Amino acid sequence: MVDWAFGATAMASIFAIVDPLGVVPFFSVLTDDMDAFQKQQIVSKACLTATITLGVFAVFGQWIFAGFGFTIPAFKIAGGVLLFGVALEMLHGERPRSRLTAQEREETLERDEVAIVPLGIPLLAGPGAITTVMIYMTAPVSDFADKMFVFAGILVSVLSALVLLHNADRIFRKIGRTGARAFGRIMGLLLAAIAVQFVIDGIIAAARLNGLLR
Repeated sequence: MVDWAFGATAMASIFAIVDPLGVVPFFSVLTDDMDAFQKQQIVSKACLTATITLGVFAVFGQWIFAGFGFTIPAFKIAGGVLLFGVALEMLHGERPRSRLTAQEREETLERDEVAIVPLGIPLLAGPGAITTVMIYMTAPVSDFADKMFVFAGILVSVLSALVLLHNADRIFRKIGRTGARAFGRIMGLLLAAIAVQFVIDGIIAAARLNGLLR
C-alpha cells in the first residue's frame, strides 16, 4: 500500500530545501546583463545540472553509505544538524552559506559556468538537498514504490525552479527582495521542524541499533 504520509513528507522536505523561489533573486543578479536567449539557456542548464546531481545521489546513495561505512542513524543525525543550520540561516533571511562559498562566488565571473556553479550546484542541488534525498532513499518503507516519491519531489522542485527562473525578471519585480525573504523564512521554519525530526529519528534508531531500545 502506498504510504502517502511518507510521500508528502519526502516531497515537502525536498521542495523546502531546494527552495526554488529563493534562487530567483540570485539568478536575476547573475544574469542581469544577459539577453533573453542567454537567460533561457542558463535556466535549462542549471535545472538539468540539479536534476542529474540529485538523481545520482538518490540512486547511488546506498553504495556511498556502504563504501564509507556510514550507518543510517549517523547520517540522519548529521543530516538533521546540517539542515537545522541551513534552516536557521533561512529564518534570518539569508541564503545558506553552505550553498555558496567565497570560491564559488569568484567562479560566477566565468559566464559559461554560471548555470552549473552556483545556480545548479549549490543553489539548487546543495549539500542540504543531497542529504535530504539520501536520507529518504534509505528510509525503511513497506513498499519500495514509495521511494518514487523522492524522485517525484526532485522533479517537482526542479520543474518549479524551471518555471520560476523562466519568469524570474517578472517575479522579482513583483515580489521584490522582501517577498522572497518572507517566503524563505516560511521554508526555513518548515525545514527546522523537519531537521529536528531527522535528529530524533536518528537518535532513536541508533539506540535501537545498540540495544538500548526495543
